Amino acid sequence: MQEREADMTNYRELYDQWCTDPYFDEDTREELKSIAADEKEIEDRFYRQLEFGTGGLRGVIGAGTNRMNIYTVRKATQGLANYILEQNGQEKGVAIAYDSRIMSPEFAQEAALCLNANGIRTYRFTSLRPTPELSFAVRTLGCMAGIVITASHNPREYNGYKVYWEDGAQITPPHDKNILARVAEVTSFDQVKTMELEEAKAKGLYREIGEDIDDAYMEELKKQSIHPEVIKEMAKDISIVYTPLHGTGNLPVRRVLKELGFEKVYVVKEQELPDGNFPTVAYPNPESPKAFELALQLAKEVDADIVLATDPDADRLGVYCKDTATGEYISFTGNMSGMLIAEYILREKTATGTMPAHPALVETIVTTDMAKVIAADYGVKLIEVLTGFKYIGEQIRFFEEQNTYDYVFGLEESYGCLAGTYARDKDACVAVMMLCEVASWYKKQNMTLWDAMVAMYEKYGYFREGLETMTLKGMDGAAQIAGMMTEARNHPPKELAGLKVLALRDYQKNTRTDLVTGEVSATGLPESNVLYYELEQNSWCCVRPSGTEPKIKFYFGVKGTSLEDSRQKSDALRDALMGMFS
Repeated sequence: MQEREADMTNYRELYDQWCTDPYFDEDTREELKSIAADEKEIEDRFYRQLEFGTGGLRGVIGAGTNRMNIYTVRKATQGLANYILEQNGQEKGVAIAYDSRIMSPEFAQEAALCLNANGIRTYRFTSLRPTPELSFAVRTLGCMAGIVITASHNPREYNGYKVYWEDGAQITPPHDKNILARVAEVTSFDQVKTMELEEAKAKGLYREIGEDIDDAYMEELKKQSIHPEVIKEMAKDISIVYTPLHGTGNLPVRRVLKELGFEKVYVVKEQELPDGNFPTVAYPNPESPKAFELALQLAKEVDADIVLATDPDADRLGVYCKDTATGEYISFTGNMSGMLIAEYILREKTATGTMPAHPALVETIVTTDMAKVIAADYGVKLIEVLTGFKYIGEQIRFFEEQNTYDYVFGLEESYGCLAGTYARDKDACVAVMMLCEVASWYKKQNMTLWDAMVAMYEKYGYFREGLETMTLKGMDGAAQIAGMMTEARNHPPKELAGLKVLALRDYQKNTRTDLVTGEVSATGLPESNVLYYELEQNSWCCVRPSGTEPKIKFYFGVKGTSLEDSRQKSDALRDALMGMFS
C-alpha cells in the first residue's frame, strides 16, 4: 500500500486516494465523494494530518487526514504502541475509557484492538466513565499507559484522544515528545496493525473492566471528606440541583452524593442521559451560561442552594449559588469555586490537626492570585505550573519521588481541580462532593457560598480574573495565530490600561525580562508558547494559543478594593489587551 500521508501539501491527491482505496470502508469513501464539489471542505479535511499534540488528538469527527475517524485513531495508537513496546510495557498494558460523544465507543475499541495486535494488553471499560476515573484506573491496575476518548467540553462535532502515563497523569516530558515522535514516524497505513475482537479476547489481550474500579474509585472520593458529620447534620436542609449535560457524570456524581448522605439532590431530567448530540445545549461547557438554562429553571422550582454542572467527561465543574439577599443565582468562575474548596481544606485540615507536615497547593500560571495569599495565610507552599492540569499531576509525582512536599489541593482557572492523590487529573466528581460539603458547612453558619466568597474577598482582596478567546479556523487561522504571537513576542507593550508592564515572561524562550531594569532570568518552567505580562497593582495578563481548539486565548487578572472596583479594573484591562491584538 502506498504512503498516503507523506505529502500533506497535495491535499487533492490525498482526497482522491481516500475516495478510491479499498483500505477505507465504503461509508468513509461515500462521505468523501459527497463533498467532491466543495474544494474548501476538501482542503480543510486533507491539508494536514490531524495533529497529535503533547496530550493527544482532538478534532472534528469525519473522514480525512485532518479529522477524527477510526483511521487517524489507529494511526496515533500505532505510534503509542511502538513507544510502549520500547519501554517494555506490553504486560502492564493500557487502560481505556470513553465518554458519551459520537463515535467514542468505536474509537475506544479501535485503539484497544490496535494495541492488542501489537501484543499489548488492554483494559477497556464496558461503558462510559469520567476521565478522572481513567486516571485512577491506570494507577489501580498498574498500567503503563491510559487512553480516554473525549473532546471534553468542545462542541458536539468534536471528539478526541488523550494519553496518560503510568503515574496516572496526562503525558509530560520526556514521554510526550517521545510519543509524538513515534506517532510522526507512522507515515503509512501499512504500518498500522489491528486484529479481530474475538481473537484479542481469546489471547487474553482484550479485557473488560467496570464495577470493581467504580467501587474503589468511590471509596477514594469519600475519603476526601473532612466533616462527614456536618453533611449528615445538614443533609435534609441543603438543596442541590445537578446536570451532567448528557455526559459521564450522572452515575458517579449521584452515587457519591447519595453515599455521603445528601438527600435533596435534583437532577435535570432533560440532560440526565448520555447523548453525544447534546440535544439541549449546543456547547456542553459548564463555563457557558447557556449550559445552565435548564438547571436554573429547576433551581428556582425547588429553591436550590447550589446549582452544579459537569462537562461531558466529568473533569470540569460549573457552579451557580443562590444569593439570599436578592433571590438571584450568581455564577461562580472556576477560580471562585476552586478558592472556596481550597480555603475550606486548608482551614479545616489545620483546625482538625490533619494538615500534612509539608503541605503544598499547586495552581497554573493563569489561575487566580488569591491562591498565593491564602496559601501564605496558612503557611502552605504555593507552586505555579504551566497551563494544563497534567503539570499539576506531574508535581504530585515530583513530591513523591523527591520526598519534598505533601500535595493538598490543585486547581486551574478552567473549572478544574483535584483533592487527594488517588487520580492525577482534575476531577469534577470530587469537586462536586467537596463543594457540597463546603456549602453544608457554611449553611450551618447561616451563610451561603456567595456570603463565603464575599467574606474571602474582604479578607484576602477582591481578586477578579477573566478570559477572552478568538477563534481562527483552518490553515489561514493557524497562520494568523502564529503571527499574533510573533508580533506580541517581538513588540511587548510598555503599558496596558494605564498599568505599567513590569516584566515579560516568554515561556517559549524560557526568559523573564524585567522591563524596568532590563535583567533577564529563567522562568523555571518547561518550554511553551505562552507570553505572560506582569503589571502594576497586582495585575497581570497572559496570551497563548489553545492546544485543543483553533483559538488564541487571552487571560487577565486584577486586584480591587471592592466588587465594583475590581470589575472596572478588569474591564479596562480586558479592553486594552484585546485592543492590542485587534
